[in-house]
Amino acid sequence: MKFGVLALDYDGTIAIDGTLDPDVRAAIAEVRSAGVVVVLVTGRILDDLRRVAGDLRFVDAVVAENGAVLAYPATGHSMVLGPPPPVRFVEQLRQRQIEIALGACVIEANAHDAHAVLTLVREMELPLVLLFNRGRLMILPETVSKAAGLREALAGLRLSAHNAIAVGDAENDHRLLEMCEIGVAVGWGSGALKAAADEVLDGPGPSAVADYIRRAAASPSLSPARIGRRRLLLGHEATGSPVELAVRGGNVLVAGDPRSGKSWAAGLICEQLIFYRYCICVVDPEGDFTGLEQLPGVVVLGGDDPPPRARELIRALRHPDMSVVIDLSRLGHVEKLEYMQSLLPTLTMLRRRTGLPHRIVVDEAHYFLSGANVHELLDLELGGYTLITYQAANLHPDVQAANETTIVTLATDPREVQAFATMSGLPDRHLEWASVLGQLDLAEAAVLPHREDNAGHLRRFRLVPRLSSHVRHREKYLDVPVPAGRAFVFCTDGRPTGCRASTLKELLEVVATTPLGVLDGHLRRSDFSRWIGDVFGDHFLASQVWKLEEQYRVGWAVDVNDRLVEAIRERYELPDTLSVHLPPS
Repeated sequence: MKFGVLALDYDGTIAIDGTLDPDVRAAIAEVRSAGVVVVLVTGRILDDLRRVAGDLRFVDAVVAENGAVLAYPATGHSMVLGPPPPVRFVEQLRQRQIEIALGACVIEANAHDAHAVLTLVREMELPLVLLFNRGRLMILPETVSKAAGLREALAGLRLSAHNAIAVGDAENDHRLLEMCEIGVAVGWGSGALKAAADEVLDGPGPSAVADYIRRAAASPSLSPARIGRRRLLLGHEATGSPVELAVRGGNVLVAGDPRSGKSWAAGLICEQLIFYRYCICVVDPEGDFTGLEQLPGVVVLGGDDPPPRARELIRALRHPDMSVVIDLSRLGHVEKLEYMQSLLPTLTMLRRRTGLPHRIVVDEAHYFLSGANVHELLDLELGGYTLITYQAANLHPDVQAANETTIVTLATDPREVQAFATMSGLPDRHLEWASVLGQLDLAEAAVLPHREDNAGHLRRFRLVPRLSSHVRHREKYLDVPVPAGRAFVFCTDGRPTGCRASTLKELLEVVATTPLGVLDGHLRRSDFSRWIGDVFGDHFLASQVWKLEEQYRVGWAVDVNDRLVEAIRERYELPDTLSVHLPPS
């Protein structure tokens, strides 16, 4: 992910005794001139912050009172995000001689008065929370936090917390660091915060923050020292151990044989990224990912409509919580190649400028990323690609070398397995790996070891279920027969061939072994999709099969038998044996 937002705590992080470190001020000016938006996120009351920091226009936005007040210094606009302090509560605090300071929403007191304040909150049955900030105590409405205030600020600026770095020092910074893609705790701050942070910044004080800001701005992407808190659950090993994928800017390859469940596994990754509110763009040559549209914030462009032009795509990706699937299934093969020549550079430009989309998913990657122009199509320095292919060996060597994580479904092609082993830096392990990868069933996959993992062990696992529409029915429906008069009768030139299918399983068996010449007329008339929709009532699968038939009609007939079988098998045979895992919001 591109670094686009810097969220800074004030006291103890970039200021000592209320005075802003001059080198930090200079570093802030430098990164703002480079396009990074800087937000000050502080527990201080806004007027008090102006008193100690002076003109606040050195940042783009201020979140004050621990998230209760939002201000944009350049325009002078501000808003209060929480209710005012309860009048009776304030009166009682003063009657009990507890020294306080009032903001628009926050009540500040000394930390040693916490017990007396808590007692009063309980007596009055108020929805207030107590939050410590070193020697100070903040009393706030229960919905107010630094994270909530920053979220409102970023929403107004159309920016994403997944492009943000947060730096803090104290107890009230936990939610702030959790919200941002990278949370940094200063080494001179809270021990608990340092234990929870992605990175700990060593140094004597705020001047170290200035150095860190400059280093972060010099990197093309967010690269935490630790792997990070956000992880996607892919499945479980036979021992029950979870297999997870770190959410970071690296490139992921999903590969395996045709009809082995690659798009299903890649869709599992996409789903969880969407639930984490990442912005993804799926380039979908065959319409395999249109089911993601039922998830929140996902729109499908293309399909029955022309594919989006650059202006339309940029408009769709203006919002950081919006994801786009570009359905190219109605285009011919040559048209797809031509469209990709402009689409991928457009996405590169957009990410360099705005940080969105966070991840780009390219299905059937071998068709588009095998030539010498891959560096014109992909931003390998920034990363953040998920590539799906059954011909990984045909990807350009630079694309192979840039891959950081490889997930393999069933793989029986020795050339492909050799390519996997070479990409992992362990070319001599291909025979051992072939025996494992060649035995995976439809609900299994394996994660290959990283290049630095000299042990070379594959992690074989069973995939967790997906949420979007891909497998709604169970395997038993493959064997449900239809009345004789509704069976599928295979014909050539209008004459029956003698082959019939009374179940979907029989249809699979015949299609897998029937020459394309026999299937030609059925594909051109959309007989398969019509039969599935009319007889079985599975209109989702019928639409998927219709797209395959349309691809055949417009001249892209690559592996049409295999793809028809794969569409039905993925719809009906993937088991739902594990509990659904939803990432936290």
